[in-house]
Amino acid sequence: MELDLEGYRDWLINNQNYSKKTISNTVSRMKRANRILSWFNDPVYLFELERESEFKELSCSVRSQIRRAVKLYFEFLDNGKSTRDGKARDIKVLSLFANIGVAEAYFDEIGIEVPVANELEKRRADLYSKIYPETNMICGDITNEEILEKIINLSIENGVNTIVATPPCQGMSTVGRLDKNDKRNKLIVPVIEIIKRVKPKYVFIENVPNFLNTIINIEGEDVLIPHLIERELKSDYLINDYVIDTKNYSVPSTRERAIILMTQKNMGIKEWKMPEKDTQMVTMQDAIGHLPILDPYITDISEDELLEIFPRFYERKSEAEKISKWHIPPHHVKRQVIAMQHTPTGCTAFDNEKHYPKKENGERVRGYRNTYKRQNWSTPAYTVTMDNRKISSQENVHPGRLEYVNSEGEEIYSDPRALTLYEIMIIMSIPESWPLPDDISEAFVRRIIGEGIPPLFVKRVFENLN
Repeated sequence: MELDLEGYRDWLINNQNYSKKTISNTVSRMKRANRILSWFNDPVYLFELERESEFKELSCSVRSQIRRAVKLYFEFLDNGKSTRDGKARDIKVLSLFANIGVAEAYFDEIGIEVPVANELEKRRADLYSKIYPETNMICGDITNEEILEKIINLSIENGVNTIVATPPCQGMSTVGRLDKNDKRNKLIVPVIEIIKRVKPKYVFIENVPNFLNTIINIEGEDVLIPHLIERELKSDYLINDYVIDTKNYSVPSTRERAIILMTQKNMGIKEWKMPEKDTQMVTMQDAIGHLPILDPYITDISEDELLEIFPRFYERKSEAEKISKWHIPPHHVKRQVIAMQHTPTGCTAFDNEKHYPKKENGERVRGYRNTYKRQNWSTPAYTVTMDNRKISSQENVHPGRLEYVNSEGEEIYSDPRALTLYEIMIIMSIPESWPLPDDISEAFVRRIIGEGIPPLFVKRVFENLN
């Protein structure tokens, strides 16, 4: 299949804020990808390209540039197809519980507008507005009548025809307290009110799987949330509910979620259903295996001792920063780093006979076996949680590779650290072009992303509307 490089160049000029030199380099990198592996229009192309020996021999920076060029070429083909077929989407979304807009990260790419959004917390709402300045962000409590009316009126004024609602899940999550009296469990009630009054063509509701089994009390009556939705909306909507894992939809991390898709009846429109699962999952190796070794920064030792443990610390740090401003060494204490240096891929440090997890006083740590644990290269990443900075939290540690054998005959593994924010963003399928401001707190973004739904999954679901 021949590349449309002229069309690609024109699309870059018209749709990307790049210099002439960057556009020329991007087209050249796409040509080079084609020389390594003849182009074919299938999502598996990049995966196959990365397996080619010629590709593996390139420098890290060139490999990254080629990946970016290929991803942009896919975007060009997607956008071009929409224009050529006359099927450009006319979808205008109201985003409820919008957070900082992780779910919407691909919407602009596939021609979806978000004219109105709502978020309770000001800090999150302010960041959303920086990332999506064209959206009318309503910051406030959706259960407040004045805020509710503002959301409804602004949505109607802006022609909203689709609602995305991702209510807080802490009261229903197995990671949380499973508190049936958590008032956040009832946030589906104002969502239903908004649906009734805005009358969108489509509705997308996302939450933890236990959302479908949660009982709430409405005016003295205990009712399952799905039964409440059906009772209030089934006369006007076709309602499909699913429990899915995002790893089955091109996302290189697992995340089980309940999804409800609604389609307004009697509109002559296609019923919204979940797309087919992928035949092949994207693994940690596929997602971040190309990145070079990055050592952690050890906070409780001297500079000399740091360089004794990691002689190439600054060299590797510099190389990582060239890849992304968010690819910086995580900070850990020495005893945790040493434990993970002696822990192979996919294993927990609790299995180490000598270098097991220790407290500051040297006592053995007692904890769950999914903590102090490295991830696996051969599978999708474990679910990203809000507490993804810590070695001591669940399955947060880089898979690592055998780096060398020390003088005592012990195998030492690379990357004894939590994943960087850049790596977290990759396994959560957040596009590199997502305009996250430079001055935002890394810790804040890590926690927010740990609450989010992978945007590539959302993109796949919305693409199934056509």
